[in-house]
Parts: sequence; C-alpha cells; structure tokens
Amino acid sequence: MMKSFRDELRCLLIGRGMPYEKIAFVVSLVITVLFTVMMGMNYAKDTPITVIDLDNSRYSRELVQKLDVSRFLKVQAVLNSPADPKVLMYRDKNYAVVYLPEGLEKKHYNGEACEVGVFYDNTSSASLSGVREALNEIVADANNPSSGSRESLQGGMLLVDRLLFNPHDSAANGEVVGFLTFFSSMFFAFAMLSLVPRLKMEGKYYLTLRKGMAFDLMQRAIPYCCLWLGANFLGYVILRFWGDINFNGSIVLFFVVQALFIWGLSLICILFGWDCPHPGAAGSRMILFVPGGFIFGGYGVPLTLLPEWVRWFNQIFPLTWEFKFIRDVVFRGAGFMDCAVTIGQFLLYLSIVAVLFLWKFHKEQEKLTAREKDMPLVTEI
Repeated sequence: MMKSFRDELRCLLIGRGMPYEKIAFVVSLVITVLFTVMMGMNYAKDTPITVIDLDNSRYSRELVQKLDVSRFLKVQAVLNSPADPKVLMYRDKNYAVVYLPEGLEKKHYNGEACEVGVFYDNTSSASLSGVREALNEIVADANNPSSGSRESLQGGMLLVDRLLFNPHDSAANGEVVGFLTFFSSMFFAFAMLSLVPRLKMEGKYYLTLRKGMAFDLMQRAIPYCCLWLGANFLGYVILRFWGDINFNGSIVLFFVVQALFIWGLSLICILFGWDCPHPGAAGSRMILFVPGGFIFGGYGVPLTLLPEWVRWFNQIFPLTWEFKFIRDVVFRGAGFMDCAVTIGQFLLYLSIVAVLFLWKFHKEQEKLTAREKDMPLVTEI
C-alpha cells in the first residue's frame, strides 16, 4: 500500500533528483538568520548626498552641518560652484543633491522666503524615504520660530524638489526592468548549470578534457549568451515603445557591458554545476548566486537600507554588477568615462572568475590523467 511512498522516499534520499532534503533546510536557515542580520537596520542610515552651496555663508554652513548630523544623511561633499546633479549621482555616489542658492543668508535675515532646491535620484524611490524625511524635518525646524534656534528663518524656507531619471515613478523604470533581468538570468543559470553534467552523461566531457582546452568548454556557452542578449534586448524594445522606460544612455555601451555580464555569469554557472552528478542536481545551485544579486543589488531591497558591510559583500553576486550598469547607463545616461571605474572593477571581477575556471579545468585534466595512468588498459570512459 505504501510502495509508491517508499520508492519516492528512497529516490529522494539517494539523490536521483534535486536534493530537496538539503535545500529546504538551507533556505530556511539562510532566510531567517542571514537576512535578519543583513536587513536589520529597518531604516535608511547615512544616505550619501552632496550639497551645492552657492551662498557659502555662515548660515549655509550651519544648514550643511545640520544635514550631516542627521541619522538619515551623510554629506559626501560640499561644492561652491554649479555642477550637474546627474553627474554627481553616477555609480550610486549620491542619492540627492541639495542646492543652496546665492543670497540665502541675506533673505533669512531680511525675513524673506527662500527656495532651497533638491534633486533626487529616483532610480529607486524606496531608497529616498530617509532623505525626504530628514530634509522635511530640517526645513520644518528652520521654519519654526518657537524652536529658539539661531538659524530659524523669519521668512520661511521652501523646499523645491525634482525627481531625476524616473520623474513619474514608472514601474517600467523600476520593478519591470529588475524582474526582467532577474528571471531571464535565473533561467539562463538553469540552462548553464547543467552543461557539464549533461556532457558527462553524453560521454563528451572526458573527451574534452583529453583533447580540448578550457576555451572549448567556454564556446558551448556562446549560443545561450546570444539568446539571453537577444531576449533581453527584445524586452527593452517593448518597454521603450510600448511602455515608458527612459533609456538615456548609449546602446553600444549597454550592449558591451551586457555581453561582459552574461559571459561572466555563464562561467560562474559552469563552475557551480561542474561537480554535479547529473543535470537535475545542478539546477538547485542557482539559488547560491542569482537571487542574492537581485535582493542585495538594489532592486529587491533599497541599498540605503543595507549596512555598509553588506554593500561590500554583495559585490560577489554577478547581478549586483548588472544592476549597477542598468542604473548608470540606461537610466542616468552615463558614458564610458563616467562609469569607467565600475567597468574596470567588473573586469577585475571577471578576471578572477576566469582564473578559477581555468584552474578547475586543468585540475580536472590532471585528475583524469592520473586516473588513466592507474588504469592503462582503459581507453574510453
């Protein structure tokens, strides 16, 4: 009566399919322990901003100091000359730029109203909650005569804001692009993780080790990479002409960084699936390196809500780099020189992945050579 149950239980325990008995507990532990530690701040702390102080007076410096001591804000720099706020936001360096106009102190003491400008980086509206709250609190305090503070305005301060890159909070410029990248990369990972296990089942893997090079294995990823590039390009075309995505950058530069990303992801997938005995067991390893980049790369959780050490840790996930390029090239319109530092860092990241790939390939070649020396009569595996 329980024959089917016992058969399926035996199949699960001996590892014929996906090792769900391990994945279920690992996922539970990771979600409850690791994510609680990583996302325990509960509010945006020390969100980086830059202040353009054209007044350069004692009063303006007092306002800058009040901005910097706020628990939500961290003033990265104070500029005393006009600057393009968009350029200051490349590479996620600033999430807002506060503009203190010339004559601010004079208007304050004359009891006149004064407009203070603020430019928000709206590539992720959730990242701005702490910035807006802090600025509104400071303006309210400055406009409150009963506070007794020396810098209380007599005329009143008006905060005039402008949302950059996504002024209408369009989902096409946010969640849709994030999900497009995540799900396409997830299914790409499923296909590439099973590459080496499939070659083992077909008897082609050991032939590649004997007579081929690591590049022969890399070549097998090219069709999948081209399909990923074509499918994602189609998605962006639909969002551009049917939706309302703001594609502000160079298409050529975007294609280059996309090609680098998907090539690197293919090598990572092959590395993670290399030792799996069969394709069914390889697919489950996708959870180790794809979702982490979505969650901690700025789309699943705003970067401003993450502790500083998590923003360093998330660099190991390939999707983190992909989302950096999307924000800079697609939404902010950054050119090559504007994101050259990020590209250089990513090339270093890819170099490390390539070295690990080559080391793994040659290690497997040495193991096969040693095995065949011990069994000289065996010519085929």
